Amino acid sequence: MFKLREKFSVLLSKRPGRVVILVILLLNVAFIFISAAVIKALSLTGTEDMGFWRAVYYTVTMILDAGCIDYVVSDIGSAGVALVIVCLAVIVLGMILFTGAVIGYLTNYISSYIENANTGSHRLILSGHTVILNWNSRASEIVNDLLYTDGKQTVVVLVPNGKDAVEREIAERIADTVAKERAETREKAREFKGFARWAYGVRHRFKSCITVLVREGDTFSTMQLHDISLEHAKSIIILGNDINNTLCKYEYNNRAADLEKGNPQSVKSLVQVADITSKETSDDDQKIVVETEDEWTLELINKIIAQKQVDGKCNIIPIGVNKILGRLLSQFSLMPELNLAYKELFSNKGATFYSKPSDTTDEREFTRKYLDTHLHSIPLSVLRDRDKTYAYYSAESQKDDARLTDVADTGYTVKINKNYWLEQKNVVILGHNSKIKDIMDGFDSFRDEWNDGSGKEIMNIMVIDDKAHLEKMDHYKAYPYVSKTVEADIFDREVVCDTIERFIDANETDTSVLILSDDAVLNDEIDSAAIANLIYVSDIILKKKAADPDFDDGRIDVIVEIINPKHYDIVKSYSVNNVVISNRYISKMITQLGDKDTLYNFYNDILTYDGENAAAYESKEIYVKKVSRYFDEVPAPCTAAELIRAVYDATSGDAVPPEERDHTIVLGYVKKGGGMTLFSGNQSKIPVALTEHDKLIVYSDH
Repeated sequence: MFKLREKFSVLLSKRPGRVVILVILLLNVAFIFISAAVIKALSLTGTEDMGFWRAVYYTVTMILDAGCIDYVVSDIGSAGVALVIVCLAVIVLGMILFTGAVIGYLTNYISSYIENANTGSHRLILSGHTVILNWNSRASEIVNDLLYTDGKQTVVVLVPNGKDAVEREIAERIADTVAKERAETREKAREFKGFARWAYGVRHRFKSCITVLVREGDTFSTMQLHDISLEHAKSIIILGNDINNTLCKYEYNNRAADLEKGNPQSVKSLVQVADITSKETSDDDQKIVVETEDEWTLELINKIIAQKQVDGKCNIIPIGVNKILGRLLSQFSLMPELNLAYKELFSNKGATFYSKPSDTTDEREFTRKYLDTHLHSIPLSVLRDRDKTYAYYSAESQKDDARLTDVADTGYTVKINKNYWLEQKNVVILGHNSKIKDIMDGFDSFRDEWNDGSGKEIMNIMVIDDKAHLEKMDHYKAYPYVSKTVEADIFDREVVCDTIERFIDANETDTSVLILSDDAVLNDEIDSAAIANLIYVSDIILKKKAADPDFDDGRIDVIVEIINPKHYDIVKSYSVNNVVISNRYISKMITQLGDKDTLYNFYNDILTYDGENAAAYESKEIYVKKVSRYFDEVPAPCTAAELIRAVYDATSGDAVPPEERDHTIVLGYVKKGGGMTLFSGNQSKIPVALTEHDKLIVYSDH
């Protein structure tokens, strides 16, 4: 008896619902059988010939429908009192034990099921979906960019807490994008009239093709990872932690200090994910993208890759957040128009990067053949990746690679300036962020590539920042191209404005002002300093325009970094073309790499300039070059197809000596005033009329 009670106690603790329904069923069965036996045993008028099983049947019918008492007591007036009392007792007790208990249990079970579904406790049967583990300020942009991918997308988000807030953030972000896209469609539809306008609007109406499921649970739990069908996911994205989502200064400082050392949570998640995806039971070619912000985490991730990655099974891609953003911000400071180009190239909308397996490692052979057979896509490069060769190209869609055509030679030519060299770059860095060392590393690599050996600096940089951060960087003494540092914070308006104005006046060539947003502040303070500095710089430009109506405000390029996308409209109201929402770039890259992991090496290539020890120009980058300096003569009006092929022939064609070749592909151009065109679609249908004030966007060795 003790053993029986022990087993019952354990079962009640582990499976209380199962015990309750079992007891309800046993009580009901016992009650029905006992009631039937009593009714049969009474053998009163109307029941004297009733068998036991018939009595059971009538007992059940009375419980379910009290009116069925007529089957047992046909004439209530002539029936015995005992039989009537028994039948009534059966009805009343049956309604409590059977109908009431069972319905109550089922109601509770259904409510519990709905609650579990809302909290994400039940198992999901999915395949080919995207899984996001953890949540940070970049996450909603990842989901948002999936709106532009082909076909329907399913995203499962697993967060430790804050499910409702995550769902609201996603809903707001997607709704904002859909509204903007539909507004653009309505604007374009105005070019048509009547039925044609309506038809255009219906045909091009932007639709959300994404389903997002947010679940709250343990991101390190193997069981919960299986519950979201991790082994059948197309891509898994492991996000790092934010430190801004707290209002407690003490807690914030502790978390900031810990994250500077490393992120063991991301490492732990990656171990769990890699263990599941590397098994035979998992799908092939799964992609795992993991964010890293420090060398310690990156080193451990590389060790996990060496031990756990199975080629063709799971491919692990580490994204160095600070390193990438540092390189981007340094490039934008030197060539501000790149911000406009990368917004499109790093997304799934418009001209986008793609890759495909290549049967040749000869880049010139691939490029020449591709230019002769494609008008809807542009060849870029050939690179080795994991013992395989891939060719890279840009296009509106991956399907454009299959659109073959014979491209006729029109005889169009251009005259390239063989002695072309970038002019001196003047940059003011205003403020700081956690990526400042990575930004300076980006400047270092640019300086190494464009060092002509004359001893003249290709860059002239001034830094304005508060005392604490200038001292932290040792007043930038390690960077010889930093000509001056000025101690000032956002409250020193006169110092900031006077210093910038004197710097602009002292330099003949254009000046870029890079306004950084401190990402190591509390959530309520995000972007505040950057917006204050922007007001100062805008005031400088307005004063110069007022003093000299002929002042070319194009001489001053303002690049503003913001972290919270909600501040975009505030910054844009100051007519700043180059607003850099830094988190969006990482999000766009993560989205692309989750779908096309072979782009990883390509991105590394274009974001890294050649070091000073490089024997030749080994990597290729995207440059913005002035038409007036890059060409000996401004090219005659032409089509995009003619310009692309003419520039390639002039820089890397057979007539160019091997030692003088500079693999150059034109991707688009920027008109004076800020309008940008990236070549996508049918190149023969894109007219190009360049002026000396315009700039080319090119992919080249140098």
